[in-house]
Amino acid sequence: MVFSNRKVNGDCMDIEQLMPHVEALIFASERPITQIEITEMIAQSMEQMVETERISTCIDAIHEKYEAAYYPFQLKETGGGFQFLTKKAFHKTVLQLNGDKHIKKLSAAAMETLSIIAYKQPITKSEIEFIRGVSADYSIQKLLEKELIVIAGRNEEMVGKPLIYTTSKNFMDYLGINSPADLPQLKDISNIDIVLPTEGAKAQPEGENGAFLVSEDGTLHTSAA
Repeated sequence: MVFSNRKVNGDCMDIEQLMPHVEALIFASERPITQIEITEMIAQSMEQMVETERISTCIDAIHEKYEAAYYPFQLKETGGGFQFLTKKAFHKTVLQLNGDKHIKKLSAAAMETLSIIAYKQPITKSEIEFIRGVSADYSIQKLLEKELIVIAGRNEEMVGKPLIYTTSKNFMDYLGINSPADLPQLKDISNIDIVLPTEGAKAQPEGENGAFLVSEDGTLHTSAA
């Protein structure tokens, strides 16, 4: 509950009075705005007591209001707060405002890298490469440029204290989630066995004298040295 410095006269604002103020703040905010921020701003603006429970009721009512089919946008809880977002049916139309730069898809390698970071974060580059079996330098750089991942510090317990990566707030906003915990759960992801590429020196087939011949029909034969 938030109080202003001024003495409160009369009852608190009712829901009908509060709703337009809550709606206006969410609409005007360039980022997801939290319920606490909404409560504090309205209390300061109206110079009277505002109960957080009433703000919560307003948010629920606004959410229900914009679920109606004739509204092209809706109220979503994302990135730790609330924000108006365009409904999925209108995404392609709205994307035309920004040209092709926002329509281009990530490469398969970048998507693989982003998925690994999302489900295994915080994670280092070497750990990503351990899972993928190939270099991740280019993919990580592209994901950083697109602000889908961020450098979250260093792993102080590993040799060389390598950088660690996590998904960004932009990533969560794009998916409409509040935290990585909201990602779809992969069944038994922690039990997946990771198979590393075999070293060339150890990739020789076993057999007598280790010599093999391939006939014209593609059949593999053991040959004595």
